[in-house]
Amino acid sequence: MLATIGRTPLVELSSLVPGAAFNVFAKVERFNPGGSIKDRSALSMLNDALRDGRVVPGRSVVVESSSGNLAVGLAQICRNLGLRFICVVDGKTTGVNLAILHAFGAEVEVVTERDELTGEYLPVRLRRARELVEEIPDAFWPNQYANPLNPRAHETTMSEITEALDGRVDYLFASVSTFGTLRGCADHIRREGLNTHVIAVDALGSAIFGLESTRRLIPGHGASVVPPLLDSSAAGEVIHVSDLDCVVACRQLIDREAVLVGGSSGATVAALFKYADRVPAGANCVLIFPDGGDRYLDTIYSDSWVHENFGEIAHLWKG
Repeated sequence: MLATIGRTPLVELSSLVPGAAFNVFAKVERFNPGGSIKDRSALSMLNDALRDGRVVPGRSVVVESSSGNLAVGLAQICRNLGLRFICVVDGKTTGVNLAILHAFGAEVEVVTERDELTGEYLPVRLRRARELVEEIPDAFWPNQYANPLNPRAHETTMSEITEALDGRVDYLFASVSTFGTLRGCADHIRREGLNTHVIAVDALGSAIFGLESTRRLIPGHGASVVPPLLDSSAAGEVIHVSDLDCVVACRQLIDREAVLVGGSSGATVAALFKYADRVPAGANCVLIFPDGGDRYLDTIYSDSWVHENFGEIAHLWKG
């Protein structure tokens, strides 16, 4: 099962931007066995710790903080390897992700208290993860926010994209959170000398690129603290998108391409819409879709949830 991580499909989205003279492709990471791009990071970080003895099956306890997808990736791998896994999640983690974690036998701690300064869960999750590592003998914290093996795992993501397009990737749109995906892709681009313009897609209310951290509804992209893996030179440009932008873009993607994606994927679609008039004819644009939308059926794809949080906005994707 673990050998199926990676080699996900790159699909053309010919109807996403009506009348566009450029090409749009999506790297669809939901086809990893754990359902998201985070499988790559999880396997990279755990394999390294297994090789050097920091993690020993039957003895070690893996502890991590996650909003959902990395937790699922680690839960599957830990179950496969016979490792105990404790995950600290928060109130924005979807009910589907929580159910998957329980199915894999993960021990889940849900943080419900928000950080007083930022109004977000992440600082509290990180504090709890540190406490658990200090309390539990033989605990191992992969720490996706600071582990260089997180971005290194995504150099293969970019190599798969360039291989599929014979090296011609003019624009890459990637959402940011831990900064693992974008940094790993950018490292491959720089090492290979590719002429790819990298666009970081961040959330309004995220602190990653210097905005004031504010409360956000959709997990998976953006962060309330600047991640240690941040390399601002990795992105040629930054586009900020709102929660509403993500919801509308996800619904438009369904309407035009019948592709069901999560919020961070919708963020890249929203960013492409904002940027489309600057893309020259014939260019290849690649969007990284970190996960599928089946884990967001009770939020982004729930009409009642959308109406409760944004009002009546169906005209924005049906028009």
